[in-house]
Amino acid sequence: MKYLDPKADLTFKRVFGEHPDLVMSLLNALLPLTAGQEITDIEYLPSEMVPENPLRKNSIVDVRCKDKEGRQFIVEMQMIWSPEFKQRVLFNASKAYVRQMNVGEQYELLQPVYSLNLVNEIFEPSLEGYYHHYQMIHVENSDKVIDGLQLIFVELPKFTPHSYSEKKMQVLWLRYLTEINEKTREVPEELMANSEVKKAVNALEISAFTDAQLAGYEKFWDIISVEKTLYNSAERRGMAQGMAQGKAEERHLIAINLKKQGVSFEIISQCTGLPVKEIELL
Repeated sequence: MKYLDPKADLTFKRVFGEHPDLVMSLLNALLPLTAGQEITDIEYLPSEMVPENPLRKNSIVDVRCKDKEGRQFIVEMQMIWSPEFKQRVLFNASKAYVRQMNVGEQYELLQPVYSLNLVNEIFEPSLEGYYHHYQMIHVENSDKVIDGLQLIFVELPKFTPHSYSEKKMQVLWLRYLTEINEKTREVPEELMANSEVKKAVNALEISAFTDAQLAGYEKFWDIISVEKTLYNSAERRGMAQGMAQGKAEERHLIAINLKKQGVSFEIISQCTGLPVKEIELL
C-alpha cells in the first residue's frame, strides 16, 4: 500500500478538515486540557487564513472549529518557520476571540480560543522539548492566569516517541504526522491498533485520490521547496524584511533566478505574487 504525507494541504484538510472525530481526537491529545475539559463535539468554521507574506502564502494549512460550549480551536500545519509567525498566530487567535461578541453582549460570554500550531521546522533550538505552551499569566505568581487565549506550538522535528510514552494519544498522533509519507509501505502496528489513527492512515492511501488531486499534491511540495529556498536565500542576504514588504525589484530578481532554474511560471507567480504575463517578460 502507498500513502501520502499527512502534512500537505490536500491530505491535512482531508483528514482533519473532513472528519470531526479525528480533529477532536487530535485536539484532545495535544491541547493542555484538564480533566473535564475534553472536547466532546466539533463544528467546523470557515477557514480564513490571509498570509502577510506572498512568498510564504502556501506554507500554512489551517482547520478551524468550535465545540458546543463555544470554545474555538485553530489547527495549523506550518511548513516553514519564520519569527513573525508567532505574531501572526497571536493576531489570528485574538481576532477569533474578539469576534465572538456582538455589540451589547457581556464579556463573560466570551469563550477561550485555542491555537494549535504544528511546525515542520525547529524554531526554538535552545529549548529542550517539542511542546511549547503560551498563555497569559501573572509574572510573579504563575498560578494566576487570565483565561482567553492559549497558544501551543509543536516542533515536529524534535519529537521522539520514546520519552513520552505516558501520553499515548499524543505520541500516536505525532508519530502519524512524522512517520507516514510517500516512502511508507508498512504502517507500524501501534498506529493501526488505534481505530482513530487507523482511520486517518487509511485516508492517506494514494488510491483514494484522483489524478488531479495527486498533481496538486506534488505541486504543493514543489511550492514549499521553492518558498523555503527563497526564504533561506533572503536570510543569507539580509533581505527578509524587504521581501516581506514585497518590493517589486526584489520579486523581479527572484523571478528571474527561478526562471533560470527552470521553475514553471505558475509556481513562480504563486511564490512571488507576480502575474504570469509579467514573469514572461522578465
